[in-house]
Amino acid sequence: MSWLKSVIGTEKAVIAMCHFRALPGDPGFDEGKGMNWVVDRAYDDLMALQSGGVDAVMFSNEFSMPYLTKVKPETSAAMARIVGQLKSEIKVPYGVNVLWDPVASFDLAKAVDGLFVREIFTGAYASDFGIWNTNVGETIRHQHRIGAQGVKTLFNIVPEAAVYLGERDIRAIAKSTVFNNRPDALCVSGLTAGSKTDTATLKLVKDTVPDTVVLANTGVCLENVDEQLAIADGCVTATHFKKDGIFENFVDGDRVARFMERVRRIRQ
Repeated sequence: MSWLKSVIGTEKAVIAMCHFRALPGDPGFDEGKGMNWVVDRAYDDLMALQSGGVDAVMFSNEFSMPYLTKVKPETSAAMARIVGQLKSEIKVPYGVNVLWDPVASFDLAKAVDGLFVREIFTGAYASDFGIWNTNVGETIRHQHRIGAQGVKTLFNIVPEAAVYLGERDIRAIAKSTVFNNRPDALCVSGLTAGSKTDTATLKLVKDTVPDTVVLANTGVCLENVDEQLAIADGCVTATHFKKDGIFENFVDGDRVARFMERVRRIRQ
């Protein structure tokens, strides 16, 4: 039995993303609507996800584009406010993802009692954000310094919008990441949010590290969830849950309910 059962409550877990709209300091932040509007939209999405029956929720600053690899204090402060205001309404296990800053993700998780974080913890990349480097040793030491060692770590090993600077096989990446870092899960992604996770790559990773939780991280939908969960231990889902399956839209509770009904049948 994996930690998914003890922390989230089920194997083949569905972690749904609750995407925050642009925040103060982000180019897309709407000064006219202000933070109250951002909180209200996050509340609406959270309610739709929970009513649809998802197993867990992960809060992220998805609309803070273009992303930073070290976020500004105003981003973390705004995210802490939103989760803090929603906390009494959250009925499922939850985690956080501060894009793309693993230190800030641990800080936020500790502040709001998040149970897991998803981040780019390891590797060096050529990316849309420039040359992207990481320092996993320092990041994990920071996790322990602030008392967040109980927070589960979801390592994204196929970063969106980036490629490894070194030519390494995905099997070697998975094996060395698990050996050196002891992640709680590996996340396998497509090119961008909403892009299907390649089934062959997903299988290579799971076959290489069979004792580690492997999650399909992007693009899981009603049409492919059977094949994805036949391999993966669970999935992180966002775009499919939105109205018409469009990234920019808000969550459609009916789409969530149909998806979760299919997942319950898969589990049986």
